[in-house]
Amino acid sequence: MDRPTDRDLDRHLDHVQRAPADDGRLELIVRRPEVDGRETLVEAQLDPSGGLVGDSWAARGSSSTFDGAADPDAQITLMNIRVLEAIEPDRARWPLAGDQLYVDLDLRIETLPPGSRLAIGSAVIEVSEKPHTGCAKFSARFGSDALRWINSPTGRAHRMRGLNARVVTAGMVRVGDPVRRA
Repeated sequence: MDRPTDRDLDRHLDHVQRAPADDGRLELIVRRPEVDGRETLVEAQLDPSGGLVGDSWAARGSSSTFDGAADPDAQITLMNIRVLEAIEPDRARWPLAGDQLYVDLDLRIETLPPGSRLAIGSAVIEVSEKPHTGCAKFSARFGSDALRWINSPTGRAHRMRGLNARVVTAGMVRVGDPVRRA
């Protein structure tokens, strides 16, 4: 699908900035059973050793670890739905972003510094220091202008591409669950 390359995405910044800092909401759960595979779920189990149960995070490993093992600081990824609304009006395409948890929550670094904990359903996750940045796949799926926007200084400060986290307390999460600082 051809994507425009010259959208004025900054016009959506006010809407992104109005995301709740507390009392957010889990809007979408996506499991990635294999590379480029996506399953939209109503509920999922989060586990400290495996992340989102049934997701391929552990099996895929990571090029950023010395031994190629999965990076525990990138076990779970969250993305703000307000950013997705700006770059992709077709909600059915949102899972292509590649994240597992899609939330209506302010993800800015100043709001959720590394080490911050979030309670979602009966699970607790912890924000990692590792940045979550856009890549060539993101550009191919949502447009080069979207990639430039999320990777801009403003985009990085707002974590428009989302954030990395790890599971600290196992539990069930469901679409519609509140997302609160723990």
